[in-house]
Amino acid sequence: MRRLAVAAAVLLLAACSSERTGSQPAAADLAAAPRSELRDGGTVRWALDALPATLNVYQPTATAESQLLAQALLPTLFRLDEHAHPTPDGDYLAGAEAAPDGKTVTYRLNPAAVWSDGKPVTAADFAAQWHALSGADPAYQGEHPAGYAAIAAVAQGADPHQVKVSFKQPYAGWRELFTPLYPAAVTSTPAAFNQPLTAPGAVAGPFALVGYDTTSGRLRLARNPKWWGDRAKAEAIDFTATPPAARLDALEAGKLDVAALTTTVDRAVPTPAAGAAAPPDAAALAQASAQALKRAEALPGLTLHRAPGTALTQLTLNAARGPLTDLTVRRALAKAVDRGHAATAALGPLGLPATALGSHLLLAGQEGYRDNSASAGEESAAELLDRAGWKTQGQTRRKDGKELALGLLLPDGSVTARRTAEAIAADLAAAGVAVHLQPAPFDAFVKDHLATGDYDLALFSWPGAADPAAAERARYAKPQPGPDGLPVVGRNYARTGTEEIDQLFDRAAATLDPAAGLDLLQQADARIWQLAHSVPLYQRPDLVAVRGTLAGVGAFGFTTPRFQDIGFRA
Repeated sequence: MRRLAVAAAVLLLAACSSERTGSQPAAADLAAAPRSELRDGGTVRWALDALPATLNVYQPTATAESQLLAQALLPTLFRLDEHAHPTPDGDYLAGAEAAPDGKTVTYRLNPAAVWSDGKPVTAADFAAQWHALSGADPAYQGEHPAGYAAIAAVAQGADPHQVKVSFKQPYAGWRELFTPLYPAAVTSTPAAFNQPLTAPGAVAGPFALVGYDTTSGRLRLARNPKWWGDRAKAEAIDFTATPPAARLDALEAGKLDVAALTTTVDRAVPTPAAGAAAPPDAAALAQASAQALKRAEALPGLTLHRAPGTALTQLTLNAARGPLTDLTVRRALAKAVDRGHAATAALGPLGLPATALGSHLLLAGQEGYRDNSASAGEESAAELLDRAGWKTQGQTRRKDGKELALGLLLPDGSVTARRTAEAIAADLAAAGVAVHLQPAPFDAFVKDHLATGDYDLALFSWPGAADPAAAERARYAKPQPGPDGLPVVGRNYARTGTEEIDQLFDRAAATLDPAAGLDLLQQADARIWQLAHSVPLYQRPDLVAVRGTLAGVGAFGFTTPRFQDIGFRA
């Protein structure tokens, strides 16, 4: 449900809009089997990039691993399907509904829901989490997810199994809140909340944490004896810190049952030749990536599951820099980028359909997705550049004696990002724009470039969201002057926005009717296209290897994992 909404979390990969969009890929690719066909018992061995420093997903040090583990250990009030549609999780909720005015939500808790210490899940847990995440108390050092600041009160309802949440104004994204839900002991005081959570104490999921060994890099979950729902099919899950470069060997040796291989393939490094001192060039890295993919596809006893991930790879245009301060130039560049070309370059080699995206706010397969790229207008890139005064002089356009030349920032070491960047550079060169690639290391990409504005064009990925109105507003919010008079950009790295776009997001967040709210988001997306803020390209791919005897796991997409249904076939 909650996605880690920082660019650094998804820097793994990174026109005339082309018609080469390919067939629509499946939104998820799981090794599926009914519970009746799974045997009881067995230990699932699952690769992680690293053991998370905390299991509190709202702390600054939380990672995607924190989120994954929370789904096995803690309450998920609403589950997402592959299209990001939320439905109440019956293990925790007997029901939930908003009042007609949208200002009060009543949760009816499953009376059987208890924490592993025997205490029931109650309104006190909801109230403590609200106080911790609302931002009202600066002593809480953590994330402030959208929606908690909109809450006015949390209280017990008619009985101990009812929770009433009152909002200051209607809030359409209320289903995203309180997932995961932590026990009040974790969130009731700043001292408790700010501690790295490596031993959550009470849990309320199908599994409980029984081992957390940072020395060996192993984290073990076992069946929660206090769990009231369907008994977990697997007896235990061992999560092991396994570097991407070591995963193919570990899978082949039978040491793992589940391993994400996206980074393994994307950042494969060739074996250095004897005596070689220079780092491998782009061609050698591309060959190593192809070999890694071929090996992943051929692993005995395993299946490579592929699906579009829940991250949007896009090209951001820095509207505060050089020629890009001119809206007409930005529109020309957005027109010149062939999104189908970029998708083909990135996804084709990975065996996925080359599906180009036409929305900044929704992913393909997500409810309400629509291609709004036609909102950018009918003028061609050449016509727009001519109108902006950049005239063709040889291969590169010029104005006032200056060449139209731009840098393109991309994640260093990513074969997929380089393929994408080269496709974009070729498209822009055809329009008379000279582009030079600027690879940047992961730790400097955001801090030294996106945050400071030291770039022209930037290729990176944003996480998708089930509720774009609240979760994605900050990426497009109009920068406002800070105390020193300079604009505070926040997460809007393009450094451009309008009050109209902000208002459309706010109205969508306060609109309870799904169709009306979606219409407002479509209008916001159209305005973002017209602003030439960025160019959506494709969904970053997910590649996950799963042992053939295991079911209930794979490339999940938006789907919320149901850990109690993960198990080995009988």
